[in-house]
Amino acid sequence: MAPNRPLKVKNIQSSKAMTNKLHIVMFPWLAFGHIIPYLELSKLIAQKGHKISFISTPRNIDRLPKLPLEYSTSITLVKIPLPHVDGLPENAEATMDIHTKDIVYLKKALDGMELQLTSFLEKTSPDWIIHDFAPYWLAPITTRLRIARGFFRVINAWFLAFWGSTDMMLTGYTDPPPTPEDLMVMPKWIPFETKAVFRHHEAKWVVDAMQKNVSGVSDIYRAGATIKDVDVVIIRHCYEFEGQWLKLLEDLHHRPIVPVGLMPPSLDNSDNNGTWTCIKGWLDEQTKGSVVYVALGSEVTIGPREINELAYGLELSGVPFFWVLRKLSNSGHMDYVELPDGFEERTHGRGIVWKSWVPQLKILSHKSVGGFLTHCGWSSIIEGLMFGHPLIMLPFLVDQGLNARVLEDKEIGIEIPRNEEDGSYTRDSVSSSVKLVMVEKDGRRIREEAREISSIYGNKRLHDKYIEDLIQFLEDHRKMSYGHSS
Repeated sequence: MAPNRPLKVKNIQSSKAMTNKLHIVMFPWLAFGHIIPYLELSKLIAQKGHKISFISTPRNIDRLPKLPLEYSTSITLVKIPLPHVDGLPENAEATMDIHTKDIVYLKKALDGMELQLTSFLEKTSPDWIIHDFAPYWLAPITTRLRIARGFFRVINAWFLAFWGSTDMMLTGYTDPPPTPEDLMVMPKWIPFETKAVFRHHEAKWVVDAMQKNVSGVSDIYRAGATIKDVDVVIIRHCYEFEGQWLKLLEDLHHRPIVPVGLMPPSLDNSDNNGTWTCIKGWLDEQTKGSVVYVALGSEVTIGPREINELAYGLELSGVPFFWVLRKLSNSGHMDYVELPDGFEERTHGRGIVWKSWVPQLKILSHKSVGGFLTHCGWSSIIEGLMFGHPLIMLPFLVDQGLNARVLEDKEIGIEIPRNEEDGSYTRDSVSSSVKLVMVEKDGRRIREEAREISSIYGNKRLHDKYIEDLIQFLEDHRKMSYGHSS
């Protein structure tokens, strides 16, 4: 594993002058749904001989997957402590450590990393810093230090386009501000038909994101200020699937938009603790394409009623299932999750509830898996569709609702019906959705479309070319100043 170095990092300019290679700083938002794609992009860039300084908090760095030895000299993991903020639980350094309502305190804490991050940039003089939506205060720092700045959006283009232009994000939309109903229709700046709109229960979150919070700014302003004057917007998207959104982003933000492709991950054949061997043994006993894999990600917190309805729905469907059910407490340890009385006994043999980490990609690659019940995080969608699995969609947060609308419109999955006001769902809606996608004749087209789309989502050669184009852009657009070698 690459060494965890303190903030004092040796200046690398002399070696860079000899090799003409880039030094790139990576600074993701404090959520593992962002951290992991940033790390994967770091590895892809490092494979081309460039040096990466990957910055996060100490606890997040310690929780990263072990880096292969091939990156021991090219990727340096840099720990910057997260300042204490009232309202943020002790030892909470990522969104998975806290409840959704407390994420605003995490943003405020990240803002407190500004001084140490600035110090690091002054000492190391990198060519680029590639960062997430959160550090809206970076522009004057990188301008002074003559460091090129890239905004890497780990999710797709339609979510960013929904917010409109940079100016709209910075100055607000209307006075009075939008209501939930305003966000349930297609924005006027989108020039083509789309189903990417919010439901009422999701739009309430969007309205809140437009309000100033304890960090001192709104989430929308934060993202707008991050994009303003950035040298490039890098986005996990491709022209082969809904490519029209990329052109729209250029029109809205007047910045270079460089798609990085979908970055489909590679299978890891290791099995360090025997987990995969155990899981594979059960999957091997199931009929080809019969199992629905159920996983709602590490960021989603659902209540007892939602868990019960999902459990009863899986039971009623009669479909074999593998359900990953994890819930983290504020301490970072696993909370006990109570399932309906007798559920595991009644579904014994047909289904498994797994309450710890699993190798998701390996499960999705297994021949017995035929569908994916997902929260619609963009990384999970990519992992499911690269293997051609139709999606049963149960979105909860941020971009997930828009993702579900777009994918359902493409007929590669269906969204579980819900109450428009509160987002609740029933066991019957879960059961009927699972049966439709997995076994019923009416779901055949969905299964066929999902298999067909895997030729895009799982095309490693296609997406490797996007990475090559991004690296070429970074090489061509480094800034030249005192302390930087051309």
